[in-house]
Amino acid sequence: MNILKWLAFGLAFLLSACSPPPSLVKLAGTTMGTQYHVSYYPDANAASPASIKAAIDAKLVQVNNQMSHYQADSELSRFNQQTATTPFKVSPATAKVVSEALRIGKLSGGAYDITIGPVVNLWSFGPEKRPEKVPSEAELAKRMAEVGQSKLQVRGQYLVKERGDIQINLSSIAKGYGVDVVAEYLQSLGIKNFVVEIGGEVRSHGHKPKGQPWRIAIERPDAYGQAIQEVITPANMAVATSGDYRNYFEQAGIRYSHLIDARSGRPIQNRLVSVTVIAPRCMTADGFSTAISVLGLEQGLALANKEKLAVFFIVKTDKGFEERYTDTFKPYLVKRH
Repeated sequence: MNILKWLAFGLAFLLSACSPPPSLVKLAGTTMGTQYHVSYYPDANAASPASIKAAIDAKLVQVNNQMSHYQADSELSRFNQQTATTPFKVSPATAKVVSEALRIGKLSGGAYDITIGPVVNLWSFGPEKRPEKVPSEAELAKRMAEVGQSKLQVRGQYLVKERGDIQINLSSIAKGYGVDVVAEYLQSLGIKNFVVEIGGEVRSHGHKPKGQPWRIAIERPDAYGQAIQEVITPANMAVATSGDYRNYFEQAGIRYSHLIDARSGRPIQNRLVSVTVIAPRCMTADGFSTAISVLGLEQGLALANKEKLAVFFIVKTDKGFEERYTDTFKPYLVKRH
């Protein structure tokens, strides 16, 4: 299978062009509406690949049971269905992810907001499967009244909503958390050299034989195919990419992105087509890649520099695509010869 087809968009996991070393173990499966891939070099005492895969599958099922907004009986769905404003108990994992999303949302000035789901649905990018059309001002105003992370709190293991119609959508951060869960499980087994990927979000650790680094490719924006823009070596870090060049609809010659600015309730109109973030945790990289995509180049770059984030931007110009990146991202780029 062509390895570039592993990922939804934004990242491609590069292995050596020659045959992989005999000891390399590769696992794959489905989760969160996409695919996952795990590659690792086992230690002498490592468990069998079959038992490791079974454990990974079980852990990812648990993440879905906690955070899926499509699964009707998940923790998140049950919280969303509750119209009472009494505290709702969730797992430590769900509380942790919601807390991180709220932190990122605050840093973004409200551009990124995990309660924006009703507005995303209104623009036909959510589970309501609405026709692809621009909503009326009245429809938008009604949905905007139902959102706002200031109306949501995390109190220990409890989520508290100030309005009964507040809902949470963790699709911009849950895959990253799933990557972290699998990566930390592998580390608990004593596996030091691995790459975990779920739907394009990646976390690597260690290296290949003879100290060769794991390499990750940032995809060039192209609605019709896949090509490599840059190659990076993230070492013991996580990588997430967000972009709007594939998920959109057009009406009357205007393109409407799936990325919604929670401050206005409207699809973003900036020329930033791809954002890649490197961070210690994939959950954090995942959330920030979406937040910065919504903010656009200038505001996104300002946030990245303020938070000392390693971020890579691809910007659409009249002449094509241009790259920008923060100083903290530069050490991860593979030098071109």
